[in-house]
Amino acid sequence: MASKQEIEEAAARVAPYVRTTPVIAVRGLTLKLELMQHTGSFKPRGAFNRILSHAVPEVGVIAASGGNHGLAVAYAARRLGLRAEVFLPTITSPVKVERLRGYGATVTQIGDRYADALEASLERAEQTGALAVHAYDQPEVQAGQGTLARELQSQCPDLDTILVAVGGGGLFTGVASWYTGAAKLVAVEPRTIPTLASAIKAGEPVDVKVSGVAADSLGARRIARAALDVAVTSGAESVLVEDADIIEARRLLWDELRITAEAGGATALAAVISGVYKPEPGERVGVIVCGGNTDPTDLM
Repeated sequence: MASKQEIEEAAARVAPYVRTTPVIAVRGLTLKLELMQHTGSFKPRGAFNRILSHAVPEVGVIAASGGNHGLAVAYAARRLGLRAEVFLPTITSPVKVERLRGYGATVTQIGDRYADALEASLERAEQTGALAVHAYDQPEVQAGQGTLARELQSQCPDLDTILVAVGGGGLFTGVASWYTGAAKLVAVEPRTIPTLASAIKAGEPVDVKVSGVAADSLGARRIARAALDVAVTSGAESVLVEDADIIEARRLLWDELRITAEAGGATALAAVISGVYKPEPGERVGVIVCGGNTDPTDLM
């Protein structure tokens, strides 16, 4: 769990490098459009905070990713004049792979799961001495993601409930760390990747099978310990949504806003669209739309 002070320090550190993303009201919900962040997701917040918190060796930085984190690390490295090497699973969206190479990163695709790419990246980091930037399981990354929650609260100070998609748990950890005691937290996961729900049931992080439409962005095999801890501490509600609900949420964002969210980016909204989470009358609900790196042709 990140402290509010750590999130405040992260906000000051990353301020020159990240956008303040907009909020918009749709169907009685407040949507935080973080897919309009640099690189198309919330990930630069954590990547910049991790990199700027360390003296980076000449060899640069290294990361494993389903795509969005790799884009953030590559973008941050380019902005800061550093080298970047990114490992991806073979299921990564071609849209993300193409953009990664455009940022100048050295890209290696290996295995069909994020865990395979992570193992290869850690071996490479040990060999080269590069600074490893984890997708979700480092305190600086989690504090950086918490700057999104700080920003949202300044934009909409009266929200009662915040819905957040969960993959490995970095975004959830940051958001819940900031909002604990100030708003209700609802963690939303695809039923096909229940990392947090399974950890809550087991009382500890456990491995889960990874599949479904959001696997490229939410496809961590195991939740970060910090995410489980803050879920318990904050009393967060954990809900699961079907792939069909995620697809419907993507369609709603396109039809009503002409926003091309990726599956993971629309997952939090899917909880409300499907009725898995039903706001009470008058409840002020914020929903984080966290990523938009997708091929939009299936929405046309």
